[in-house]
Amino acid sequence: MMDQDHISLAAARPDFAAIASWIPQGASVLDLGCGDGSLLRYLKVARNIRGYGVEISGHNIEACIRNGVNVIQGDLDSGLSGFENNAFDFVILSQTLQATRHTAPLMQEMLRVGREGIVSFPNFGYWKNRVNILRGNMPVSKDLPYQWYDTPNVHLCTLLDFETFCDKFNMQILDRQVMTGKNSISLLPNLLGSTAVYRFKRAS
Repeated sequence: MMDQDHISLAAARPDFAAIASWIPQGASVLDLGCGDGSLLRYLKVARNIRGYGVEISGHNIEACIRNGVNVIQGDLDSGLSGFENNAFDFVILSQTLQATRHTAPLMQEMLRVGREGIVSFPNFGYWKNRVNILRGNMPVSKDLPYQWYDTPNVHLCTLLDFETFCDKFNMQILDRQVMTGKNSISLLPNLLGSTAVYRFKRAS
C-alpha cells in the first residue's frame, strides 16, 4: 500500500503510474537522468523493483542518496559503456529524452543494456503548444516549463515524430499511453495529449 508521499507523487507525475503499470514485481530497472530518484523510489514501493539511477547533477545525486536510491554519476551523452548487455529488465528515460543531444545512439544503447525501454516526454504537437507557436511564441507550460533562452530541451518532438524515429531505427513499440494531466487520451492523441509514454524493444 502506498503512503501519502507516493500518492502525492503519482498525482504530480501521472506518467509514473503509467510506467509502473508495465513493470512486473521485482524487475530490475535502470533510470537514466533519474533526477532526485523520485521515480525509482516510487517503483520500489509500487513494484518492489531492484533499481539504479544515472544522474549528472551533484545536487540530484545527493537527493538520491537521501531518498535511499542507488545512483551512479554519469553523462548520458557519453553513452552507457559501463553497463553490460541485458543487465536490466527495463531501461527508463523519463522526461529526459528531449534533453539528450545524441538521441539515436542513446536509445540504441538502452536496448543493449535492457530487454525493454520506456520513455516519457512532452508532446510538442499538443494543441496548446501549436496555439503558442501560431501566436509567435515558444510554448511555456507545466510540461514545458522553460523559456526559450534557458531550456535544457534540445530535441522536442511529437508522437508522430517519435513513432517515425522508432521505425527508422528498428525499434518495435509495444505499448503507448498518452495523457493530459491525469486523463488518458485516446482520441486524436497527437493533438490532445500533452505527455506520451512508450514501451519498446528492438525489432526482431
